[in-house]
Amino acid sequence: MSGRILIAGIGNVFLGDDGFGVETVRMLAEPGHALPGHVEVVDIGVRGVHLAYQLLDGYDTLVLVDATARGGAPGTLYLIEAAEPGSLAPQGPVLDGHQMSPDAVLALLDTLCAGTGTAPPRRIWVVGCEPGCLEEGIGLSAPVAAAVPEAVRMVLDLVSRPDEETLEEHMPLDDEQSAAAN
Repeated sequence: MSGRILIAGIGNVFLGDDGFGVETVRMLAEPGHALPGHVEVVDIGVRGVHLAYQLLDGYDTLVLVDATARGGAPGTLYLIEAAEPGSLAPQGPVLDGHQMSPDAVLALLDTLCAGTGTAPPRRIWVVGCEPGCLEEGIGLSAPVAAAVPEAVRMVLDLVSRPDEETLEEHMPLDDEQSAAAN
């Protein structure tokens, strides 16, 4: 991918597997993962409003990394192109500063861009992981923790491929592939 890329880890580390995005970007930021200079990795956590304002700085591509409940087995990884209508289902109120879901952040971003004359990212991807436990507690469940290294590889592959490649060439992992990755 060309242009500036922001990789944002989303989630609450105090709610078990909801911390998947934060843990994945933490691992991605470790030495040894040589990222191009145009790629920025940030731990957003629960600061959705901060993410929306940071995106006003001008990014061509946004990669959100988050726990994503879609009905699969815990630890199943998904790659979702957020530009598809309905690809991110609303999960809560738009202006809750500590519980903003990705769709709420993108809705706020559209409003901010309209007011400032800036453009939102041209491409938005979600690297998601099916959670197993979202109850209070620190630490990921075993299947979600085991999926983190594969999620890091997915993000690295995503930011290193040419713009022309399509989502069909990088379909979500199914349960069998996810189990093999774990």
